[in-house]
Amino acid sequence: MVTKNQIKLIKSLHQKKYRKEHQLFIAEGVKVIKELIQSAFVLEAIYVTETIDFGSNGSKIHQVSIAEMEKMSALTSPSNCLAVFHCINQKEVDYSDLVVALDDIRDPGNMGTIIRLCDWFGVKHIICTKETVDIYNPKVIQATMGSITRVNIVYGDLSHFIHSSEEIAVFGTFMDGDNIYQQQLPTKGIIVFGNEANGISKEIEQQVTKRIAIPRFGDLQQTESLNVAMASSIVLSEFRRNTI
Repeated sequence: MVTKNQIKLIKSLHQKKYRKEHQLFIAEGVKVIKELIQSAFVLEAIYVTETIDFGSNGSKIHQVSIAEMEKMSALTSPSNCLAVFHCINQKEVDYSDLVVALDDIRDPGNMGTIIRLCDWFGVKHIICTKETVDIYNPKVIQATMGSITRVNIVYGDLSHFIHSSEEIAVFGTFMDGDNIYQQQLPTKGIIVFGNEANGISKEIEQQVTKRIAIPRFGDLQQTESLNVAMASSIVLSEFRRNTI
């Protein structure tokens, strides 16, 4: 059973200010919830519209109606389960391997996909500007498909993060950069991806030590740019290809 106050609290977690105030976030879907349960994230409660086995968390599972789930869900088509978890503390960034830096990424789908890509390519740390979309946004959580449990995401002054990284190489993705397929890429460094509309900011651009680009191969070469998540997949793949 779920009370009106619980529904009100869960609905409030759709908004960043209330997630920050309560230090709670929601996750929907069996796969994502199970991944989070098996990680360092602490479970508060699970709400289900049908019987689902979530291991030894029976006392935290609450049966709700489809109508109640629709009120709590952040999805257009609600799942059959929704869970509330406690937010986790940021960990210190390890610069001994590749680190991804996100300069004002705003789209939740892009953010979630980049986190998932970092998990796939073994990048364990992401540093973000304070303006970058919140990782606990329900759409971000959904898009990560559980990868948020394996990647440390830190928010703060991106310029300071880069400055304090002991002078390792900083790669920036630009339309006029050097062809990435013709570069000798290192096994460690910071790779910066910029805002969907404006790219990398001028302040961060000044800290980039190597400008790289994904070349266009079409005859007309009129495509304006690649989506940042698509570009991230190509760039990370190329960096890792050089380590094989």
